[in-house]
Amino acid sequence: MAKTFLWLEDRKGKASYTFWENFMKQLCPEVIVESKKNNSELVKALRTMKDEENKYIIVFDNSFDNLQVVMEQKRLEKYVSEKENVFQLDIICFEYILLEFTELVEWIYAPKDEFLEKRAEAIKARCKLVEALQSDNTDYKRIREIAKYDKNIEEHNIEQLSAKLLFDLTRNTGFEVSKGVLGECWIKSCCEWKERQEDDICGLDHNRLSVFDKMKRIYDGSSLKLQFPKVGLEVEA
Repeated sequence: MAKTFLWLEDRKGKASYTFWENFMKQLCPEVIVESKKNNSELVKALRTMKDEENKYIIVFDNSFDNLQVVMEQKRLEKYVSEKENVFQLDIICFEYILLEFTELVEWIYAPKDEFLEKRAEAIKARCKLVEALQSDNTDYKRIREIAKYDKNIEEHNIEQLSAKLLFDLTRNTGFEVSKGVLGECWIKSCCEWKERQEDDICGLDHNRLSVFDKMKRIYDGSSLKLQFPKVGLEVEA
């Protein structure tokens, strides 16, 4: 029986790999997640791949304003088009998936959390960035709220901005996300965070979810709900 593989450019142990591994385990457990270490190795693996029996889903960060990534993306698209059993998810990056998740702020902060005020600029920047990209406006660096939040915006590409913004929104919470760390609250049922203190209260404190429900809500509240059917991935109900 044919198998389905999800190929990632991310190394094992990185936050993005941990997310995809747990996400697929919950929603598409039959899919085999594999790391290709980086985007160049992913492109190379696809170029030399001879398998015509199994199905391959490619997760390649589309950092559209990073020249090196754009060049690799063009090579990747060429090889994808040459193979009938290979499909590519159209996503910007793992961090942006979580940024665009509709319940992000409601999950990570309790209703009267002081972070809502302290991180107001980051919250506004996140809102404006998602609005811009969902309306196909890639000129996000000219948006006032984003430029105010990131003083070095001209030096950053969309993947770097997304990672910085997600970290600033989630740091010092159980949902903290950095390149090397994915907070336990993303991938465990409520409330299994080992480091939780008595005053660590998030937006899910009174509406606790299983890890499956978390992954399903992320799927339903992000662009993954549109992208998965396009590559033939079916999510468990």
